[in-house]
Amino acid sequence: MRRLSAIFIAVCMVLIAASLGAVMFLAFKLDGRSSAIVGLATLIGLALYHSISGRLRDRADLGDQIADLSRGTADLARQVAELSRRLNAVETSVSNTVSRARGAVDPLAAEIGELGSLVRHLADSVAAHDAALRQGGALHVHAPAAVVAPVASVAPVEAPLALRESDAVSPPAVPRGMGRSAVVELVLQALDHHRVDLYLQPIVTLPQRKVRFYEAMSRLRTEDGDIVPAEAFVEAAEMAGLMPKIDNLLLFRAVQVVRRLQLKSRELGVFCNISPTTLTDTAQFRQFLDFVDANRALGDSLTFEFTQSAYRNFGPLEQESLSALAERGFRFSMDHVTDLRMEPRELAERSFRFLKVPAKLLLNKASGAQSDIHPEDLADLLARAGIDLVAERIESENTVLDLLDYDVRFGQGFLFSAPRPVRPEALGADARAELATPAA
Repeated sequence: MRRLSAIFIAVCMVLIAASLGAVMFLAFKLDGRSSAIVGLATLIGLALYHSISGRLRDRADLGDQIADLSRGTADLARQVAELSRRLNAVETSVSNTVSRARGAVDPLAAEIGELGSLVRHLADSVAAHDAALRQGGALHVHAPAAVVAPVASVAPVEAPLALRESDAVSPPAVPRGMGRSAVVELVLQALDHHRVDLYLQPIVTLPQRKVRFYEAMSRLRTEDGDIVPAEAFVEAAEMAGLMPKIDNLLLFRAVQVVRRLQLKSRELGVFCNISPTTLTDTAQFRQFLDFVDANRALGDSLTFEFTQSAYRNFGPLEQESLSALAERGFRFSMDHVTDLRMEPRELAERSFRFLKVPAKLLLNKASGAQSDIHPEDLADLLARAGIDLVAERIESENTVLDLLDYDVRFGQGFLFSAPRPVRPEALGADARAELATPAA
């Protein structure tokens, strides 16, 4: 159709040009050449006019189409933005629903796990009772109490790097009738003959009782195989200047344990007890810092622990050493708390992230009247400063139930597990070689 109209317009333009040339020849008496030139010029002018008008008309149509396309694109962009907003709202709603469901299911799963453990222990007790009956052994009148007793206690928390529960020390043997010089000699012999052992006690979440941390402790072994706890030799070792050596050895082994734990879970960590004399011994602390520098990657998993009395007696040198450790990314914990007179924000500024308080102190109503912080508000106050509260020395189920009212997140004590010696293979090849090397 457009081709026919173009042909018609061309014919009309030729006719108009020819007519104008004929008029110029006949009416105005121009010669044939001039009349032909006028006709040709007229034809060219008409052709140019038609071409330019067509171009202008096409440009106007194209502009309208572009405007329509722009409006359509803008509308499409608004629709996409609305769909994106609705999708984000749906994702947020789904994630909140999943979080609420998980928060409701996790405690139930933990309780079901605990009930399963209790049922297994009850079944074992019944099986042992039945075996005793079959062997013909006479039972005493109080025998049923022995069957029910395991149900009242919770299964001890498993320590993946420690030895069997039968190897736990609860309570450890304490040397009797030994003076300070004898204890110092005992420490020297233990260091010379590699009889300084590493013990671990788990720190669990409450109420799930999932292992979250371990506390590393030093124990000495005598020639007779007796175990000497830290409280029996620390004071004498500090007076003799031997604690920095013990702390360096404890740090070395704790790092081996942390590396082993990292293979299982990145969330597990270790608390390492440090003596104040280690912070003031220039030579030993320099070695301590060198080893810490080489293991900065473990800063989130290794926490150094100090007692409350030691922290309160820190001088400028101890504070400087503490700052050096904090600058390397390591955090601190305070244990052996005897009162709640403290400023959480000050502790947080000095990189303390954990506070261990004995369960009896938290549950003691009189302690709240004698301190600036009420025990029921302690966990919330510490949380606002970025410090987690750990209740230690937990020995009964009733204590756990009472602590849940105080919003305590972590617990430690013989109820969950006694300190257990670390398996030699968990210390790594270097530590095993050290332990196996006989004293010179």
